[in-house]
Amino acid sequence: MAVDINKMITNLLDIFNLTDKTIISVGAGGGQFIEYGRNAKKVFAVDNDEAALEMLKENLIRSGLTHQFTLINSDFYLINQHGDVVIFELSLHELSDPALAIKHALTLSPNVLILDHWITSDWIYFIDEKEKVTSSWAALETFDFKKFQHYDTFEFFDDYEELFEKIKGQGETAISRIAEFQGKKQFTIPLSYAIALISG
Repeated sequence: MAVDINKMITNLLDIFNLTDKTIISVGAGGGQFIEYGRNAKKVFAVDNDEAALEMLKENLIRSGLTHQFTLINSDFYLINQHGDVVIFELSLHELSDPALAIKHALTLSPNVLILDHWITSDWIYFIDEKEKVTSSWAALETFDFKKFQHYDTFEFFDDYEELFEKIKGQGETAISRIAEFQGKKQFTIPLSYAIALISG
């Protein structure tokens, strides 16, 4: 599987310069976006999934970025760490109350960056997250976006087995939806995402 993470990071940095900033990163477990923190002052990586934070820790060691990151295993709503910007890494739609999460984020930082799936993405249909993503963006309609940009890319898979391994944790609905890819090789699934900046 391949999605152009470097391009996504470049797009994020085009929206907001993270150099020498103290960042609170929500949903940072796994560590796929850690390169944005290379020039940051400090990154507080928050995730309530301990296993995901272990993956992040391993990625930080491989990337030589352990000194930049402090890992926090916690529910975001309980966090009281302050910084220059809060980033939601493909995670806002997973939170129980996205609007409340943004309000809380604005008590921790004057700036909030949201990088998340966009409502027209084919990918969120296959992973059975369309309802959550749509509801999450709708919950943000009361906030003033200082910047907003939508992007289109794709997920690339060598075969069905690779796709299955990627989405099997999403549940039976997702597994049934990818059945059309059985037997296929070297295929893509369109993925759309958006980046928004909210400033208090």
